[in-house]
Amino acid sequence: MRFIRTAVVSACLSVAMSIGAAHADGGLVSVKSSHDVATTADKLETVLKSKGMNVFGRVNHAAGAEKAGLSLRPTEVVIFGNPKVGTPLMNCAQSVAIDLPQKALIWQDEAGQVWLAYNDPAYLAERHQIEGCDEVLKKVTGALANFAAAATQ
Repeated sequence: MRFIRTAVVSACLSVAMSIGAAHADGGLVSVKSSHDVATTADKLETVLKSKGMNVFGRVNHAAGAEKAGLSLRPTEVVIFGNPKVGTPLMNCAQSVAIDLPQKALIWQDEAGQVWLAYNDPAYLAERHQIEGCDEVLKKVTGALANFAAAATQ
């Protein structure tokens, strides 16, 4: 069953990644952005709210670093979710609550490229040994890919 679940989520991720320049690495799906960090985060917030998602907060790590007298390239995290999606996942494996609500990391790398990254649902399924939630995982995979594409294009 775990193989089938991983295959389904991986197939969904492959389709989602074909939408734009994205890659999965170390449990993260990273998508290149055509915008700066602040604009990407703003666009993500807008699309999330338009799709009925709750935006719980936004953390500007670069601003925090500056207040501490340190420097950091632009780096923000948007925290979001929807109990209608998260609760079924938690009912399958309550430990997934440690990774919810969802988070999107938006940062500028050393070459100046901006990226948006989020936890790969296949990684979460494996990490928390989620069983019997293939449809929910498929829905989450597609939604995250769509949100990322809308924010980065």
